[in-house]
Amino acid sequence: MDALTSTSLDQVPAALQRQGWAVINAPLLLDWVHADAATAETVHGSWNDLPPDTHLRDGGHYRFRRHSCYVLDNASGALTLTPHRAHWQPVTYNALHGGFERWFEPIDAAVTGHPMWQALLRQMGQMLAGVKATPSWFIEAHQFRVDTTGGIGRPTPEGAHRDGVDFVAVLMLDRHAIKGGETRVFEADGPHGVRFTLTEPWSTLLIDDERVIHESTPIQPLGEHGWRDTLVLTFRQGGFQGPA
Repeated sequence: MDALTSTSLDQVPAALQRQGWAVINAPLLLDWVHADAATAETVHGSWNDLPPDTHLRDGGHYRFRRHSCYVLDNASGALTLTPHRAHWQPVTYNALHGGFERWFEPIDAAVTGHPMWQALLRQMGQMLAGVKATPSWFIEAHQFRVDTTGGIGRPTPEGAHRDGVDFVAVLMLDRHAIKGGETRVFEADGPHGVRFTLTEPWSTLLIDDERVIHESTPIQPLGEHGWRDTLVLTFRQGGFQGPA
């Protein structure tokens, strides 16, 4: 696993409490949500139909995305898709794209209703509730494709950052004809950190957003056209972020 030790599922809560991050390898994740690689690819296929991100403030045209929101009741496991809403972050967490509403097209209904998708959000949320007890999570799901249009793509154009939530999950779904895209996780209030590259489809990084900052380095093409597909899930107590 990219020369990085995967955390067993029963040890994920302890790893998050100890160091603020954990990695789950793909076989563990897929087994956990009762899916095989072929089933997972039916979900990943929708990444070929992501609209351009029209809010990039660095002038780039390298990012494509969709976005949907959920509320998870941790006691019952009820997962509810909310009415479509804007994504919003304060400038304190995202100096480049914070402070204004960003509207993206919703995630396709065939994905949001898929049993694997539902199991992933529900089981991950309930696991994280074992780290920070909360009756419910407000979940934002982001489908991302960053490509090498113009010669370079930036997975995190805002740089090393926090998201203003409780937990973040970054799932690597595909790397096609690229180099770069190294993941970096550092203590928010200290000098220590780790650097690694997720390459295996459905390998997953979980982070405690209050304790660490994270970023991914730019990608460059190895051929004519490359891309990097990820699914980012954020879990927040008390409500979604929004303008005061």
